[in-house]
Amino acid sequence: MPNAARADLLGPLLKSVSRSFYLTLNVLPGPMRDPVGLAYLLARAADTIADTSLIEPARRLSLLLALRAAVGGDRSDETRAAIRSMAGEVAGQQALPDEKRLLESLDAALAVLDELQAADRGAVRDIVATLTTGMEFDLRTFPSEDAGTIVALRDMAELDRYTYLVAGCVGEFWTKMTCAHLPETFAEPVDTVIARGVRFGKALQLTNILRDCSKDLRIGRCYLPAPILVKHGLTTASLMAPDGSTQARPVLVELMATALAHYRAAADYTFSIPRLSVRLRLACVWPILIGLKTLRLLAANEAWLDPSKISKVSRNDVYRLVAGSTAFVCFDSVLRGWMERMMGEIEAKLGTSVVA
Repeated sequence: MPNAARADLLGPLLKSVSRSFYLTLNVLPGPMRDPVGLAYLLARAADTIADTSLIEPARRLSLLLALRAAVGGDRSDETRAAIRSMAGEVAGQQALPDEKRLLESLDAALAVLDELQAADRGAVRDIVATLTTGMEFDLRTFPSEDAGTIVALRDMAELDRYTYLVAGCVGEFWTKMTCAHLPETFAEPVDTVIARGVRFGKALQLTNILRDCSKDLRIGRCYLPAPILVKHGLTTASLMAPDGSTQARPVLVELMATALAHYRAAADYTFSIPRLSVRLRLACVWPILIGLKTLRLLAANEAWLDPSKISKVSRNDVYRLVAGSTAFVCFDSVLRGWMERMMGEIEAKLGTSVVA
């Protein structure tokens, strides 16, 4: 594809749909940037398809599976027709122009995918296949957004698998891309680093689940496992009661403890990157600090299940975290101390102590 079109796809368009994650993408070492950025674009397009509530779930699932097939190399007439449908049928339902443009750019994104080196192309196909499996799980497990019913996950194992499918796999992909393009980065065994990378992704996704719980409940999705609710005398309906935040505080404490244990593995992952690999370190430090800041807001939020009181890190706070961490990225003791203090503050709010 023409260089200008490729640059637009992986530049302005990527920036417009990736929000704060673009900070991480933009700071990555050059060899990793295109495959990681393209994987993000394709996954974001898939997520937009899966979340377009004005299209009934069965149709969304059909289009999602078609996109997965196209990313996997299927260029049949049927799959091409489905891609064209996404550019019209789904794009036409988007309120945000950037989301519409992303769906209309799928042919261009697939062309860039075909131009990647074979190893990178295979890695992108694998990560998109796994991420779309998580989206497929959502569409098959939960009712339609206007059904008026709520379904909870069956158990902690299902939650753990889900956090792998939609985020833990990204840590695995990220690590494999690092090893492929910057092979001398990690001194520790690859399997050890990959396991930490998976926990890194799970930490971020569990944070998102807790932050967005109130909104998800109102579209019928409860990612808090049913056995944990039962243990604390709760039901999905009671989570939406006026005192739901107070009643469900023990659930928040339990799942945040799990998230913090994952964050400690994420910190170990980050400090295994050489201090002079500044770009790669920053790409890991920023989501950790933003995630921990989100957990700290959640821990202090007495109305965490009120959809009008979402625990969201402000843009100014993001800039401060970015500036501070950039200054100290090469100083392990300072950076680790910062992370540990944030975790300690969260634990103090929760009244817990977490061991990795």
